[in-house]
Amino acid sequence: MKNLLVMDSKDYTDDMPVFEKYSVRAIICRDGKYAMQMSGAGEYKIPGGCVESGEDFVVALKREVQEETGLILIPASVREIGEITEIRRDVFDASTKYICHSLFYFCDVTDEVTDTCMTESEIAKGFHPTWADLDTIIDANRRLLTETWTQRDTVFLELLRDKIDKKG
Repeated sequence: MKNLLVMDSKDYTDDMPVFEKYSVRAIICRDGKYAMQMSGAGEYKIPGGCVESGEDFVVALKREVQEETGLILIPASVREIGEITEIRRDVFDASTKYICHSLFYFCDVTDEVTDTCMTESEIAKGFHPTWADLDTIIDANRRLLTETWTQRDTVFLELLRDKIDKKG
């Protein structure tokens, strides 16, 4: 997959043990609006999450989209966009170097919507599925950059908006 960006905080040492994971993220667009999770504070998050051990990327993407938005992904529609790699000191274990590979895909979904199945953390933060245009998402996230994922998602969406504007 094409490397779009490396976000390296350089707040670790090379002799630290490494925790590495892969996550998948779905870019779903209808009528100029993008499927998102929105927190109670107003942050937007691209649907997706961690690939479980032995899980195929498309299977993980389908599961995550359904859990977070209730939308049913069409596996045959999945198209690679690119990867953002985050490298930093792990927020849960400061003695560990954290590497996260976020793989982004364009996806289509059916018209069917099911119940979401969010994590306790997502529920506590008031996340709910919504649709919004890129400018609204980016502007809201730029005001609220509270989480590392907010920065990653916002940078990616700015890259996407720039690409759309160039095609224009």
